[in-house]
Amino acid sequence: MAKANATFMKPLTPSAELSKVVGCNPLPRTEVVKKLWAYIKTNNLQDTNNKRMINADETLKCIFGKNQVNMFEMTKIVSTHLK
Repeated sequence: MAKANATFMKPLTPSAELSKVVGCNPLPRTEVVKKLWAYIKTNNLQDTNNKRMINADETLKCIFGKNQVNMFEMTKIVSTHLK
């Protein structure tokens, strides 16, 4: 179990698109998601009818590739922006 956790906490470098939201320094996946949620909340991007849906602004559209994603899809998409 400790090995999986270490992998989860390993700092990863965000893509150019993602770094606009989370910064360009390597971060663990958990921090990336935390910063993304902070951005989403600050910019009021959670769908008012369905809180699980995130409405993308121009910055997030570059990351998600579409106008709206659900929170589970977001995590999967973000993974593709981390190396």
